[in-house]
Amino acid sequence: MSSSLTVRRIAADQGAMFRELRVASLRDAPDAFAETLEEALAEQAETFDAAAARYASSESSATFILYTEGHPAGLIGAYFDETAERKAFVCALWVAPAVRHLRGGELLVNTATAWLAQRGATEIYAWVADANRTAMRFYEALGYGPTGEHQPVARAPKEWQTLLVRSVKPEQIGPR
Repeated sequence: MSSSLTVRRIAADQGAMFRELRVASLRDAPDAFAETLEEALAEQAETFDAAAARYASSESSATFILYTEGHPAGLIGAYFDETAERKAFVCALWVAPAVRHLRGGELLVNTATAWLAQRGATEIYAWVADANRTAMRFYEALGYGPTGEHQPVARAPKEWQTLLVRSVKPEQIGPR
């Protein structure tokens, strides 16, 4: 991985940057996320400010930002669902096209995975659209495999997504 890449948890005052990255991700891959570009553009700045503050301090959900040479270039979400099983998920992964060759996606997934594992997760889940073969191959290369669970994509009910899972062992986590 490039030494010019770093990942940091979003800070409470980074609502504007969060919005900028979300809009960029939706412009680049409009069908890859649960919301639309129009929905993101219609959101008030305060919505992104509140989300950044929440993701900066929550023990059950976080957003991590990828930087290259100090400039924001990607993001990922990590959270525990509210079911009794308290499943851990990574979601909304996006890396700017100009820096994808630097393996920032892998760095983001591994950082989010470590954060979830440090909070007790031993399995990390990700929903991936079946039509997105690139994303499917990416997650498989990181050790994810199908759970056998499928569901329609919320915004495109005729398309399907697969739930992938990756087991995480404590020794894979690294220092806290």
